[in-house]
Amino acid sequence: MRHARRRVVRRVTQLAAVGGLLLGGAMVTTAMASETPGTSAVPFSSARTAGDTGAALVSRLGTARTAGSWIGADGRPVVAVTDEKAAAAVKRAGAEAKVVPHSMNELKSATATLRAAPRVAGTAWGVHTRTTGGVVSADKTVSASDWSRLSRVATGIGSFVRMARTGGEFTTRLNSAQPILSTGGRCSAGFNVTNGQSDFILTAGHCGPANTIWFADNQGNQQLGTTVNTNFPGSDFSLIQYASGKAGDGAAVVAVGGGKGVLITGAADPTVGQRVFRSGSTSGLHDGQVTGLNATVNYPEGTVTGLIQTNVCAEPGDSGGPLFSEGIALGVTSGGSGDCTTGGTTFFQPLTKAMSALGVRLIVSTQNANGGRNAAPSGAPSAAATQGAVAPNAASPGSSAPVTGASDGSTLLSRLTDTRNLGPGLLVIAGSLIALVATRYIRSEQDRRAYQRYYSATWG
Repeated sequence: MRHARRRVVRRVTQLAAVGGLLLGGAMVTTAMASETPGTSAVPFSSARTAGDTGAALVSRLGTARTAGSWIGADGRPVVAVTDEKAAAAVKRAGAEAKVVPHSMNELKSATATLRAAPRVAGTAWGVHTRTTGGVVSADKTVSASDWSRLSRVATGIGSFVRMARTGGEFTTRLNSAQPILSTGGRCSAGFNVTNGQSDFILTAGHCGPANTIWFADNQGNQQLGTTVNTNFPGSDFSLIQYASGKAGDGAAVVAVGGGKGVLITGAADPTVGQRVFRSGSTSGLHDGQVTGLNATVNYPEGTVTGLIQTNVCAEPGDSGGPLFSEGIALGVTSGGSGDCTTGGTTFFQPLTKAMSALGVRLIVSTQNANGGRNAAPSGAPSAAATQGAVAPNAASPGSSAPVTGASDGSTLLSRLTDTRNLGPGLLVIAGSLIALVATRYIRSEQDRRAYQRYYSATWG
């Protein structure tokens, strides 16, 4: 009986060891297949596809019969239309139609009327396609008389223009996420761009006028570059030319805090409802949704138009920091109200518009710039997006965070010995081998769970 029990124990031990080896081997295979060093976020998600579909339908039907488009909670494109015939066309294209009383032409006319009114610092307005109406916001600095005057203007336009008070103040967030410093204050580096001869940091225009000298340290010992072109107010972007002329290694990486970075593989315009991420040197990484496009803000320094509006928070010092989604660059932080404790409204300078005006192009990662498979809606980060959060090494302003081990020529041996990718799987195999001597199945199970937790972690 005793020998029989021993044989059972040995058999169970062997089965556990074999099972552990198979599990470890599967994990090794998964690590090799799904996370080659330097893998970036999926550049074109289904959310982008949905946004493109909605935009194409709006373009085809015209602004007299539509009032914009957005991404629904289920990831499908939603198009606001003014008649049933247009609604039928939208449904045939596989999108959802919402019949609304006012067209985009009417909404644009409303914003033109607001723009012609006397400017009041601390106010902002924009078209909210989901509610198919205009919203005029005023912060706590706007006086009762100015509020009353704006209310009369809004009433004259029509009932679809709504007035709303907001907490805090609409300010430029002065004071890529890495800090850059000058005598005028602190901002955040945005995205690295180039004109083919020199490299630059594209950041917010309000951060400093032309000829502002920027440093990477508080003592002024590490000169970073000089502002050579700026546009503010009106728009809100500027170029800082690197003192060395080059951005250096990791120029396509945005730092997101916690010693991590995300590879940038392209630039695009966002869609209302799209999930987006913002990184800044003060508050780090935060996410939210695009709530409006072509917004106007009356800062104390002047009026800025054509902005992206979101519900992502920001704080002083986050100015100029990058806005992105699944590896696609969208804009740089302009300003807003509130903070990352109570929340707020934040505005961003669209990146594509700034690059076009400046005659520069984005420095991007070439590894996955041609697209990817298995994309997930922006409402939930895809596995590829999570794996795009790579460990940076010697991060610096502008270039933000060079990618560790990002080599197209990596060999099978280097992958097998890369502890970042294969360590958890090898731990499971080692635990199973130990089980041949002493049953340690519980240990291997813990390792397997640790592996799953590691690879399901978010950027932050």
